[in-house]
Amino acid sequence: MKYLFAVLLIAIKLSARSQSLQFYYDVRHTLDPSNNPKNFPSIYFEYYQTPDTGNLFIKRGPFLFKAQADLSGDQTNLGKYYTQISQEVRFWQRPSDLYLNLQYSGGLGVTTPKQYSYFISNTYLAGASYHYKIGQAFLTSVLNFRYVSYVLPSKDLLYTMYFYRGLFNYRAEVSGDFSLWTENNNHGDEATIELTGKRFYFFAEPQIWLNVSKHLSIGSKINVYYHVNVAANSVQIYPTAALRVKL
Repeated sequence: MKYLFAVLLIAIKLSARSQSLQFYYDVRHTLDPSNNPKNFPSIYFEYYQTPDTGNLFIKRGPFLFKAQADLSGDQTNLGKYYTQISQEVRFWQRPSDLYLNLQYSGGLGVTTPKQYSYFISNTYLAGASYHYKIGQAFLTSVLNFRYVSYVLPSKDLLYTMYFYRGLFNYRAEVSGDFSLWTENNNHGDEATIELTGKRFYFFAEPQIWLNVSKHLSIGSKINVYYHVNVAANSVQIYPTAALRVKL
């Protein structure tokens, strides 16, 4: 964990144009009280660094660091922490929008009672990403091999699309991503040892922002889950109220 904080500190010292601190209030208990014990705020930090345009043989592509802390515990204490690091590279001239993609993600969750607290297992991904435009929209498609370090590891493919579109001369923005993947039902632990086969997962987080000033935006992020939080074959849609500060 100390290395993740070191990366965060380094990111803060880099170009301010690619950093944002976001605050969300998630109303999922109001909408779905049977699956969610409370509404809660979240703090989210994102740093994005554009590709290196130098002449080195190995060219550094986009770098992304995300960290999210859900204040869903007792007395609004930290209940969940999640981080993702992504780096892209290429060693060819053409096509210039195709990169190798390397990622890591992981985290932890604290529950009440405490004995049910959990780790979000370390996940390692490697694959390819392609950056392109459709009209005025910027998109990135990523197809990765995904390795999750359960007791019995799961090895699968994961597809993610990132999107961004400025509206009304960038007074408003639409952005976000969605992911599709499969995973083993059997993780090799006591709770899943009798299960077989794989399960399909879907997650999306579309966002809309109204830029109040150069550094301040208000808007909403909508979290969409299928099989991510519950085993039932149901889609969960949880909107948030959001504030974004570009650092």
